[in-house]
Amino acid sequence: MAIKIRLARAGSKKRPFYRVVAADSRAPRDGRFIEKLGTYNPLLPKDSEDRVKLNVERIMEWISKGAQPTDRVSRFLEAAGAIEKKQRANLKKGQPGKKAQERAAARAEKAAAAAEASAE
Repeated sequence: MAIKIRLARAGSKKRPFYRVVAADSRAPRDGRFIEKLGTYNPLLPKDSEDRVKLNVERIMEWISKGAQPTDRVSRFLEAAGAIEKKQRANLKKGQPGKKAQERAAARAEKAAAAAEASAE
């Protein structure tokens, strides 16, 4: 049985609230889980201490038994200092899109032409 430590959505429509749970990977997202390990409320401000609550001891115990945290849960654990940060490579994130690159190139050409004209 593959165990995942993941988020299970609760709350009403447009008012999300998540439970951090240990669940079988084949179980539905909001369905059966083995143990509740914490909560996440994205509606609270980012500096609020109630935004993410984790039972780190139990989570680390599950990880030692072979449970795999999802990407979002592993980011919560990294922020809590429970696990070391992973290297993530999103190389295209910092690059602008095609149209923005074309606009930047056009501006650079105009600026070079204006600099030449003013130099003469």
